[in-house]
Amino acid sequence: MEHKRLTLFAGHYGSGKTNIAVNYALRLAAEGKPVCIADLDIVNPYFRTKDSAKVLEQNGVTLISPQFANTNVDLPALPAEAYRLVTDRKVYGVMDIGGDDRGAYALGRYVPAIVEEGNYRMVFVANCCRPLTRTPEEALEVMQEIEAACGLRFTDLINNANLGSETTPETVLNARDYMEKLSALSGLPVFATTAMTHVAEAIKDRVEPVLPLQLQEKYFDLPSQKPENRPLWG
Repeated sequence: MEHKRLTLFAGHYGSGKTNIAVNYALRLAAEGKPVCIADLDIVNPYFRTKDSAKVLEQNGVTLISPQFANTNVDLPALPAEAYRLVTDRKVYGVMDIGGDDRGAYALGRYVPAIVEEGNYRMVFVANCCRPLTRTPEEALEVMQEIEAACGLRFTDLINNANLGSETTPETVLNARDYMEKLSALSGLPVFATTAMTHVAEAIKDRVEPVLPLQLQEKYFDLPSQKPENRPLWG
């Protein structure tokens, strides 16, 4: 799988973009790359990327999150360190963009530098099981709203169809027609399919590439130094 220096994940609320961003950052680190992940979500006051601070640090990933992340402060501010992702071209940067167009506004300040370098992938995380993106047409509308808000076009799609703990291999595989239509409507390729590790293992021979995921909450309970507890990267 080809990696760009900057990878940005955006999508509708509840699409799973934050969990994917964390897992992707850990994948890059596992490949020996210097990685920095930034949480640009100024809409969600809980900043879930912060939940993974411990495992990110244990795996050598630098985390940049807004001041007062995971507190009850309603108007957090993006830290100045976030500019490191666009100025330090020696690191691989991962950006978790806020949900929908309101959250995407925060990305706008970084867009000129991102476009100037031209070494980025902006991924729309699509979950056809979520309200308001149940059809490709609805997903395309969300994509266009995000693009208009931040001034940057998507380059790729991710199929993250899931029903939480009720997700089966069929849940993911049945979304292929949805993703093919969204790809046709948007003119963008499907970069990857994501699924929890046990589901990813069941579909890896039928879909390529697959990015297995671990839930962030589980990271706190699993010693990262044990190989059997790490995400399986296909």
